[in-house]
Amino acid sequence: MRGERRAYIMFLTLWVLATAVKVLVASRLPLFVDEAFYWQEGQHLAAAYSDLPGLTAWLTRLGVEVAGGHRLGVRLPFLALGALLPWMVAWITGRWFGGRIGWQAGCLALLMPMSATLGILAVPDVPMAIAALLCLGAGARLLRGVDAGGALLLALGLVVGALSHYRFLGVIIVGFIALVLLPEGRRVLRDPRIWIALATGIVAWLPLMAWNLENQDAGLKFQIIERHPWVFSSEGLLFLLIQPLMVTPVLFVAMVMVGISGVRKATGGFHHVQWRYFALVGAASTALIFLLGFFTDAERISFHWPLPGYLALLVGVPVLLTHWPKAWRRAVWVTAAIGLVIALGYYLVVSMPGLRQEMAGSKYYPRNFAGWSPLAAAVREELQHMPADTTVLAGSFKVGSELGFGLDDPSIQVLPHPLNDRHGRTAQLALWGLVSDGHRDNPQLLVLAPSDQRYRDLLARYHAVCELVGPLPPPRVVSLDHGFQRFLLFRLPATRQEGPCVTPAMAWVDVPAAGASVARGVVDVQGWAFKDGVGLDRVELLVDGHSVGDAVYGRVFDIRQAWPGTNDPHHPAVGFDARVDTRPLAPGRHWLGMRLHGKDGSVEEWAEQPFVVE
Repeated sequence: MRGERRAYIMFLTLWVLATAVKVLVASRLPLFVDEAFYWQEGQHLAAAYSDLPGLTAWLTRLGVEVAGGHRLGVRLPFLALGALLPWMVAWITGRWFGGRIGWQAGCLALLMPMSATLGILAVPDVPMAIAALLCLGAGARLLRGVDAGGALLLALGLVVGALSHYRFLGVIIVGFIALVLLPEGRRVLRDPRIWIALATGIVAWLPLMAWNLENQDAGLKFQIIERHPWVFSSEGLLFLLIQPLMVTPVLFVAMVMVGISGVRKATGGFHHVQWRYFALVGAASTALIFLLGFFTDAERISFHWPLPGYLALLVGVPVLLTHWPKAWRRAVWVTAAIGLVIALGYYLVVSMPGLRQEMAGSKYYPRNFAGWSPLAAAVREELQHMPADTTVLAGSFKVGSELGFGLDDPSIQVLPHPLNDRHGRTAQLALWGLVSDGHRDNPQLLVLAPSDQRYRDLLARYHAVCELVGPLPPPRVVSLDHGFQRFLLFRLPATRQEGPCVTPAMAWVDVPAAGASVARGVVDVQGWAFKDGVGLDRVELLVDGHSVGDAVYGRVFDIRQAWPGTNDPHHPAVGFDARVDTRPLAPGRHWLGMRLHGKDGSVEEWAEQPFVVE
């Protein structure tokens, strides 16, 4: 009893601390772009949506109605479910292996980064993880003997899962396989009460099935066909290498050993049927996800997909640890704690603009969290200086959803964009009547996010926007984190203008290269810049945001082969040269930028690039 009480106190202490930190982070962290779209879906309540079943959107709406239309309100139901999850792990484990082991499993759920951070973001993986645990607990209970309570618990899990995500189908398949592999499981499947529970779960899929039938299977095609290449890719190896970091390496090894023991019919003293059931569910689920990692979508974040399998394996880990040497047991706890600190620390850094700016220029820069509040403030300011009937037009669903949340307007129109298609949002936007064809009868404020476009495709995107709305007037630039997140705001008149496509400026610094080290003294700077439709008047150089004079603009440097379709009247003379004195600068990292002055009066600050003064 003393050991159980000590484990409970440790669990409760960790739970209070982790929950408090998660609430703090969730109250400060800007909405991720997917969260903003789920909020938008919640403002257009429906039984199902193009990208997901309805539960995630319903939860965001519930949070806003209860706590208000701010980021913590959106995330509140998910924080509550995330806080419930370790209690569920402790309850499931404790029921079969004793209270002390149960509280230890709960502690591991609080420390494992992938489960510990669950609920900070309003994403469907939160209710899906709860559903997986409900089914896991129900399956273990039913193996002892089928009763009405176990069947009801299974039905509840199946319903919550069906309303959470398409991926829950995989959880159902894996659970069925695990039961079939066990003699006790095959007896469970012969009971009619189980099939009544399964039928209840099937009914919960009907809203999503109806949506797909009414919309040419758009959601199903996206989730199963369009977003996945379904050809072997070696990038799956990267997915495998990331996984031990997501759950911490020593704990990952322990979970692998749990899975292996389950597959080997629980040799080595683990003969508990529930223990083997947990191991089989976890091993089958994780192995399936790892295999699919070589064939499925590598563009979007998918490292969290194995979580349901990890939770099943986690239930068995404390039992396994009783057979490990003390040093290795301690290594599990220490490395898991370090992983939790790192994971929560990342979210804290992202939530603080000053610290986030330090990540600019790295591949870890969290662009999808950055700049939305300053953008909303800039849009409000622009609208104050435009006619009262002005509407906002967003360049993609990302901008539309984030601005919608910031302006409390879930009905901002969006231009067609490949991003809308790649994220499965086009069909839903079209159902809401929010996909614009560029036609307008009143002034519009167009908001583009060039940072979301691959640079090599940016000019083509600008020309596509011109075809929809006409030549673009001089933009207001909202630049954050040294320009690694940039937005362009255009005041479009009520009547479409005619003439050649006028785009925002394009530029590049060839010398010095980004991140290069330079000696103290006079440094040569070379590059190119152009602005389709009107051309540039001058290129002003900036160091750490301060002007250091104009470059000599107009050197012949023909880039038309790299940028087909460009119509800057200065081609091919779009190169520039300058010399910058670095002697007044302190040793260390500095930022080189440009201010591009167009012949139409536009002034656009370009993204900066770092250089190091030795």
